[in-house]
Amino acid sequence: MIREMRPQEYPLLEFFLYEAIFQKEGVPRISRDIVHSPELQKYIQDFGKIPGDHCLCAEFDGKVVGAVWVRLMDGFANLGKDIPELAVSLDKAYRGKGTGTCLIEQMLSALAQKGYPAVSLSVQKENPAARLYQRLGFRMIKEHGEEWIMACILQPEQHP
Repeated sequence: MIREMRPQEYPLLEFFLYEAIFQKEGVPRISRDIVHSPELQKYIQDFGKIPGDHCLCAEFDGKVVGAVWVRLMDGFANLGKDIPELAVSLDKAYRGKGTGTCLIEQMLSALAQKGYPAVSLSVQKENPAARLYQRLGFRMIKEHGEEWIMACILQPEQHP
């Protein structure tokens, strides 16, 4: 089931933020403490208290197993003050089953209904999720070293 994340569940975003970090197989895992860095905290700190914060989650058997959230901020994929940045993550046991696709599609629909012109994200070039984002309408806008900044246009009439 895909639903709005409840405010009391927002602390789960720290777990999902860590899970959203692309880590290559066979390479030692990055410490979970990385989510406390200022660059990453801006994605979750005081979530729900900033206008434009919006989060959907996937629930299975009463457990939140995935989340997609957006925030208007100056993050890794900043394309302008009116374009929210998207982050999505699933518990490893629930990946590859279409849940991420459903989460993103529902978020894109909600953002379009709210009138946002576009949504952006940052993804490592080697991350298999980049193909998912392309299938869902995201296009590469900028390239930064090992990352792509991608955007999905939500209001085509506002972007020629």
